[in-house]
Amino acid sequence: MMKLKVKYILPLITVLFIACNNNQKMEGTMQQTEPVFPKGEKITNDNFTGTAWLNYLVKTDSVHNVNIGSVTFEPGARTNWHYHKGGQILLVTEGTGLYQEKGKPVEIIKKGDVVKCPPNVEHWHGATPTESMTHIAIGTNTNIGGAVWLEAVTDEQYTK
Repeated sequence: MMKLKVKYILPLITVLFIACNNNQKMEGTMQQTEPVFPKGEKITNDNFTGTAWLNYLVKTDSVHNVNIGSVTFEPGARTNWHYHKGGQILLVTEGTGLYQEKGKPVEIIKKGDVVKCPPNVEHWHGATPTESMTHIAIGTNTNIGGAVWLEAVTDEQYTK
């Protein structure tokens, strides 16, 4: 009688083990595809090329002197050249993007990267031509002033 039980229990345990592993893999995949924050509103101003979305998480106030937004860039989307009087910090939360300071080479930025944009340094950032990118943009020291928007990033500058 005992041999009969082992004969059926071992395959049952194997099936349950496989099912649990597949379920964990599916849960991990689902967690990776869900954004941390919703996309927000489509950006409709002339300071961006391509399609980008903004979800303001913290609007500027006189107590904290920061503004924080989650920005999602579709492939090919990017900011214009700009600078922040009080500096900016970017926390890349999804995808792969590009960042460039005036006079320096373009840098590839990826999920998990932190970029510190110094005060008054012209720069731009956005997605790669083939992959979207989301970052949390933190405008620091907003009591000094916000972003100063400049000319668009040319296709030649973008594709370097």
